Amino acid sequence: MSSEINGAFRTLVEARRAILIPGIANALAARIVEDLEFEAVYLSGAGLTNTFLGLPDLGFMGLHELVQHTAAIRDAVRLPIIVDADTGFGNALNVRHTVRALERAGASAIQLEDQVSPKRCGHFDGKSVIKTSEMVQKIRAAVDARHDANLLILARTDARATLGFDAAIERAAAYAEAGADVLFVEAPESREELEAVPKRSSAPQVVNMVVGGKTPILNLTELRQARFAIVLYANVALQAAVHGMQIALRYLRDNGQLDEMGPVVSFRERQRLVRKGDYDALEQHYAIQDE
Repeated sequence: MSSEINGAFRTLVEARRAILIPGIANALAARIVEDLEFEAVYLSGAGLTNTFLGLPDLGFMGLHELVQHTAAIRDAVRLPIIVDADTGFGNALNVRHTVRALERAGASAIQLEDQVSPKRCGHFDGKSVIKTSEMVQKIRAAVDARHDANLLILARTDARATLGFDAAIERAAAYAEAGADVLFVEAPESREELEAVPKRSSAPQVVNMVVGGKTPILNLTELRQARFAIVLYANVALQAAVHGMQIALRYLRDNGQLDEMGPVVSFRERQRLVRKGDYDALEQHYAIQDE
């Protein structure tokens, strides 16, 4: 199944029509994304770290946890999954292992970045990046490690914050030369920089619309005209979920009770999203028949 999904996703990315992809941090969120007919999901490292550890995005999540969550999401949805693998969890050999593990788990694309480990959120201050030559070797290792040629390798550079915009573009070009399929210049700081990114490379490009981050928010029509391949909203679902929990729990605290008339989804809708009806049917199918 994964190979079929990956091939279709590669075709979508190469069309460069600004695929709108929400970030998620768990299988239930992936089900919601699929239910709303988006074309792919992005497993966010920041989202995982915030949701499952209650910590900021400072490199606390490990490969083992990432593989587990990728596998759970692959089992839940048929959508392509872009997996944020941070720095690849080490050197080129570690990257090779990371790519193989995530490919087996069901990733359709694996994102690797050129920050010094432990990394920081792309919209935090205080980032630093490794040498271009070291990242090039990581990209080569990632490309060599994959079994399915349609598994996409996304190369992200965070050099804009420390070395400037031109240096970030130069790094992205080097990563494409090393074999990266898709490029990701993180955190451009103006509309002019943002619109220049796809013009300065022949490879498909990712743009990350971080609500409250350093990059100006452009609408989908503008990003499509700029010829971006992928438009990430990496943590908008998480931010919305936090907002929703605060509203519902504040209501419960202040009123001392809450039913389906309150600010919550219905019990029936929750069961629909987790496909309770399908499991009821399976239970009947496998029920022991009276002899």
